[in-house]
Amino acid sequence: MGLRHQVTGAAAPSAVSELPYAPEELTRGRLRRLGEGLGKVVYASEHWVVKRERSPSEIIALIVLWKVLRRVERHLPGQLGRRLLEKPSKTIRFVRLLMQAVVPAVPKSVWFATHIGQVWRTYHFRNLRGEKLAEAHLAGTTLIPERVIFPPVRVTVGGWPGWLIISEATERVEATLHQRLTELAKAGRFDELEHWLNRFLDLRQAGWQRGVFSVDAHLKNFGVSGDHVVLLDPGGLTNRWEDITERLAFENSVERPHTRLGLARVLASRPDIAARFDARWKATVNLDEVRRHFPD
Repeated sequence: MGLRHQVTGAAAPSAVSELPYAPEELTRGRLRRLGEGLGKVVYASEHWVVKRERSPSEIIALIVLWKVLRRVERHLPGQLGRRLLEKPSKTIRFVRLLMQAVVPAVPKSVWFATHIGQVWRTYHFRNLRGEKLAEAHLAGTTLIPERVIFPPVRVTVGGWPGWLIISEATERVEATLHQRLTELAKAGRFDELEHWLNRFLDLRQAGWQRGVFSVDAHLKNFGVSGDHVVLLDPGGLTNRWEDITERLAFENSVERPHTRLGLARVLASRPDIAARFDARWKATVNLDEVRRHFPD
């Protein structure tokens, strides 16, 4: 995996390595379904991940399902609604397939005239912009995982559709940042946990220095690779000050950043670490600091 470069102030070389053929581990067995988002499904071998882009009908079905779950969440017993939203089950996937079968029956013009269409357009625009910004500003750095390209090859994947034709793969991280923090808390290794929180904030500042800001900075969107944190999905990246100031205005209204990031349970026994992190977040994630780090 030693193909990446360290972050420097100079223009970054390409982070994409061109291979004559796909890594063998991608083709010798079935790739495991690793996770999913609104627009992608991710499959993995031991060291690499590949992505399947969802079709527009899949994305619309997911948006409809998400809106329904948000409405009924408060009426479900316990925290079932929140769990369904955070970690989709096989039942939810089945319901999504049923909805997806219905979506084509409604003209696209109808869908796109609703709030559902607005959500889809916003996601599509931000995803394309984020990928372009990552390629232009973060390529060749340790801020994102390594990426390789190769001639198209067929691979077997778990679940539907059973196989994919791929021509690129991305370095697999050891865990999401949220997973690593949860594991460290369970093991009582809070000094290490605090180091990772500081690395997370350091990564954010390193991104600002290269001219990009993530408006989607949740801990499941970042991964652990060796001794550093990497951005997994560039879909939330922007270089527009209108987006940045709007997001920072929201951040300024959050009293306990660690709670918004899903760390309330993780840091329940260590309010001192929570307080230190919140203080550093407030001192770091604000308009003056972002402007100070951004290139002239």
